[in-house]
Amino acid sequence: MKILVTGANGQLGSEIRALASSYANFNFFFADVVEVDICDYKALKKYVLDNGIQAVINCAAYTAVDNAEADVIAATNINVSGVGNLVAVIGEVNGKLIHISTDYVFDGNQYKPYIEEDKVNPTSVYGKTKLAGEQKVLNASVNGIVIRTSWLYSSFGNNFVKTMMRLGNEREVLGVVFDQVGTPTYAKDLAVVCLNILFKKEQINQYGNLYHYSNEGVASWYDFSLAIMQLANIDCKVKPIETKEYPTPAKRPFYSVLNKSKIKSDFQIEIPFWRDSLNSCIRKLQKKR
Repeated sequence: MKILVTGANGQLGSEIRALASSYANFNFFFADVVEVDICDYKALKKYVLDNGIQAVINCAAYTAVDNAEADVIAATNINVSGVGNLVAVIGEVNGKLIHISTDYVFDGNQYKPYIEEDKVNPTSVYGKTKLAGEQKVLNASVNGIVIRTSWLYSSFGNNFVKTMMRLGNEREVLGVVFDQVGTPTYAKDLAVVCLNILFKKEQINQYGNLYHYSNEGVASWYDFSLAIMQLANIDCKVKPIETKEYPTPAKRPFYSVLNKSKIKSDFQIEIPFWRDSLNSCIRKLQKKR
């Protein structure tokens, strides 16, 4: 199978690239905006046809949550129009599509893990554009699935874990919000899931499948930060603060824990506990030094 990974230089795309050698049956094409811009329909179609692409894992996205509040056009182009282009092109070649979405499609006003059928109500431009993008997939007659994930981090790219490790080594005390609750997700774990789903390609022959995936467990950003300092052996005190003490342009959901029962059942997968995966990522980061 010839697989196009868009947004290949991001966290998830980079993790898929690192795993590629383990999937000998797949012929990967890793592309970022320089190689192919998903917002350019003609260029995207030519790339897919010229390379005989049979499946796409769409990791391309506008993910600067706060910047999106002022940069609506750019966020919409990538998160909505670009996805629409992928859906159209993959439909023309009768291919398969895995599209990555976000927990930010929810408003965070409930206090039990969200299932796929729960009402969506994004409170940020980022969340609204990601919702519109996933609907492009779910409402089309293509062999595609949407996977919503949360609090993604990796040993690649810029992310919360790397930021906290850097700040922890620079400062004696850090204030981190404790009243936003979700689940950190190691991009490597999500990459494995995406590839294994494609490996079991007969299981994505249905239209409009929606899944939730994150690591297991529950944490606040404060819990997450505290674990980072402990596992990385960084001597920095983490102080819990309220969201109102750290205002941001975009409103985040206060609660966005995802229920993973459906993806575990349909694809017979076991999901690692978030702290175990975080430990693996930190060990990898420390080896890179």
